[in-house]
Amino acid sequence: MINTVAVIGGSGFVGRAVIEKLAQAGKQIIVLCRNSDRAKFLKPMGRIGQITIVAGDALDDAALSRVMAPADAAVNLVGILAESGAQRFDRLQGELPGRIGALAAQYDHQAVVHISAIGADAGSASRYAQTKAAGEAGLKAAFPNAVVLRPSIVFGPRDSFFNRFATMAQIAPALPLPGGGHMRMQPVYVEDVASAVIAGLGLAGLGLAGKKLKKSPEGCIYELGGPEICSFRQLMELTLKYSQRRRLLIPVPFSALKIGAAVAGLLPNPPLTTDQLRLLRLDNIVGKGALTLDDLGITATAIDAVVPGYLARYRPGGLFSK
Repeated sequence: MINTVAVIGGSGFVGRAVIEKLAQAGKQIIVLCRNSDRAKFLKPMGRIGQITIVAGDALDDAALSRVMAPADAAVNLVGILAESGAQRFDRLQGELPGRIGALAAQYDHQAVVHISAIGADAGSASRYAQTKAAGEAGLKAAFPNAVVLRPSIVFGPRDSFFNRFATMAQIAPALPLPGGGHMRMQPVYVEDVASAVIAGLGLAGLGLAGKKLKKSPEGCIYELGGPEICSFRQLMELTLKYSQRRRLLIPVPFSALKIGAAVAGLLPNPPLTTDQLRLLRLDNIVGKGALTLDDLGITATAIDAVVPGYLARYRPGGLFSK
């Protein structure tokens, strides 16, 4: 029986949702994050003493051991969209999952759940996708029964997708459509991703609407997408609709974006990198024949059930405007 779960990288957007569900399930939770002060908001999600915050670097085996040794299972949520300083794809996404798997085996963990991404591919031109695939392989080699979850774009009240473009629409006269905006995405609700983590840990009876799993999740890879497949253009149209903004949607050739990304890459926090541009050329949808949310007993949440509520604050008259 799983009583204590170590969560590595639990103070982010997805981590907040995962920890809340684990707390509701009555589990003891040990969270490893770089800045414990910034993660204090997690503590009220559980009862007194239920959630322990440990400050440390996930790349430090001693720090990993401090959170994983007392645990029965582990969840790895560490991931970056762009490299910065010491935050490198190879180390965080390529090497870390294998180290977590090795420690999980050493401490006789019952389960490991790892968040990867749709598009993880060792043969990809993108370093992000390459290292996601390398991380999965390293984890599976060390802990074969690990469950890998590959979400598409994740949405929810604190997301960095719909919120980013709604913010842009407040000040910009137009929104860009990379390559014409034809690439397809399958946005998945953050609460559904968190439920998938719970199911992956073998706690599927908790908060999953009573649906039974079609098979044991042990050792499986799941691709997580919502019920709608939308082009990038369609997602921008929804963003404008829900925020009640009228803006031009301007197709921008990849050749022009390549130059802009190269210049932006010199900034400390670039809005677009060359590596991200490579990903934007590809669809980000659940693959044919892949295991999905449905196989985990989860009914995917539609975009229009959630997004209009949190984009309302971007309306010209504010949240309470009609």
